[in-house]
Amino acid sequence: MEGSQGMRKATVHGPQDSLLGSSSRQGKTDMEFDYIIVGAGSAGCVLANRLTSDASNRVLLLEAGPDNTALSLKMPAAVLSNLNSTKHNWAFQGEPEPELNGRRIQHDRGKTIGGSSSINGMVFIRGHALDYEGWQQAGCPGWGYADVLPYFKRMETYGGGKDEFRGGDGPLHVHRAKPQDPLTLAFLKAGEEAGYPVTDDVSGFCQEGFGVSDRTVFKGERWSTARAYLDPARGRSNLTVLTQAQVQRLAFDGTRATGVIYKDRGGTILTAHAHNEVILSAGAVGSPHILMLSGIGPAGHLAHMGIDVLCDLPGVGQNLNDHPDFVLKYKCKQPVSFWPKTKPLAKLAAGIQWLTTRSGIVASNLFEGLGCIRSGPGVEYPDLQLIISPIAVDDATWQPLQEHAFQIHVGLMRAHSRGKIELRSSKPGDPPRILVNYLRDSRDREIMRKGIRLVRELVDQPAFSELKGDEIFPGHAAQSDEDLDQVLRTHATTQWHLSCTARMGAATDTGAVVDPGGRVHGLSGLRVVDASIMPFVTNGNTNAPTIMLAEKLSDDILGRAPLPRIDTEVWHNMDDEMCQ
Repeated sequence: MEGSQGMRKATVHGPQDSLLGSSSRQGKTDMEFDYIIVGAGSAGCVLANRLTSDASNRVLLLEAGPDNTALSLKMPAAVLSNLNSTKHNWAFQGEPEPELNGRRIQHDRGKTIGGSSSINGMVFIRGHALDYEGWQQAGCPGWGYADVLPYFKRMETYGGGKDEFRGGDGPLHVHRAKPQDPLTLAFLKAGEEAGYPVTDDVSGFCQEGFGVSDRTVFKGERWSTARAYLDPARGRSNLTVLTQAQVQRLAFDGTRATGVIYKDRGGTILTAHAHNEVILSAGAVGSPHILMLSGIGPAGHLAHMGIDVLCDLPGVGQNLNDHPDFVLKYKCKQPVSFWPKTKPLAKLAAGIQWLTTRSGIVASNLFEGLGCIRSGPGVEYPDLQLIISPIAVDDATWQPLQEHAFQIHVGLMRAHSRGKIELRSSKPGDPPRILVNYLRDSRDREIMRKGIRLVRELVDQPAFSELKGDEIFPGHAAQSDEDLDQVLRTHATTQWHLSCTARMGAATDTGAVVDPGGRVHGLSGLRVVDASIMPFVTNGNTNAPTIMLAEKLSDDILGRAPLPRIDTEVWHNMDDEMCQ
């Protein structure tokens, strides 16, 4: 049968297809590949492209969700509608958060080809150079900024033009925003008036300061890793893509990973074998979940769940990082917000414009201005990210406020608090427990309070004088530390950047799960390649770094030498001890 010969024809099976052609009728369950990639998300699509570039590699790419054919997944402005649907979103419900009044935070993660890159906000930011220096110092040689910069360049075609820091011929198209709306322009000008640096590229020479936001959009459409990496590889005879295939656990021969056991859309349990490696790219939630279901993780927890321990790795599921988010909302004194464009007739007109020309408001993610700032003197590099939206929405429903208004997000980029992901049960279909411990460390609450006050200073600059009206939320009355702590407990939420749950590190580091090549400690034939292996979260949105690390590790998997380092200077505030 074709499957037993490696299923050399690349295909994505539709809803009416048997997962293995006639295999369910014939009872055939085995498939042979060189590499099996679990998860067709931001990292998995990169790996599928790069590994199949060698025609001798037979690669299976497994995705638990459906294909990414929905029109809404192409529309940049359809972010909220995609997140409100569970068709392409895991929509994990977190555990009660102790410092957020026991609130359960929903953790949106992509469940489709392209993963979170198919449903996210499309904000592209690499993080700060010192993030990667920190990775290297944390026991991950080869992950310094000079090591990763060549891969950031290789992966992109930058709309702002190729230069020392940016790529010009990569598969991922990155659009440089050209803000025109008065609120975003006022935000950028106010940052300059407040004394912050002005940067012409937050992912280039100078991250710190106020500048325009890049987004993964090309010709008016979302440019996910599915579009950038997987689509060009779909026609390769050595790639097989299976959707709606839910991995149950990994298969082992002793301590060597030999394949995966998964359930197809019809409920049949099947096995696929890997001659070389199994690569987990299921994300910061999915990868530790699968490891623990397979007996790899904290021995005590696995035993409590009734799972035989194959490899005691205490760090699996631990060290959970995220970026807490808080939103300030303001009335807009001039009729220049995007609120009227959300009314039914305006939405219809905008939709028709996009369908016919791929232009207009629907072609934007509406996040075109941002500030990367330090919370105070003595902070070495930015630890707060501010992003303006020229429309304000209700926190609970995400419906637009019925008035001209705008909002500014405060994101904490280097939280001190750490959470964990644990099994809910030994059943693969039960979602894991996710506890982030937002603001559990008092230092995080202090920095978030500073962020709120810095936003208030920002909107009091002359650039906002004709635009900024009353503070809708949290409101002028919320001034003291106690007041701000209260609104943080009731309204702080997530920027959807879960990461670091299978972190890289040396074998002697008891909290590390994988080595700097993504290989799982204590086992062979098994790697993890996704945001879970970051030692700590980067200073900005996590999609770009995730794509980069998949690019870098694809060379390691293929036995290729890493790209030559690019040693270059980046901007640093020489007076950071004295000024903010």
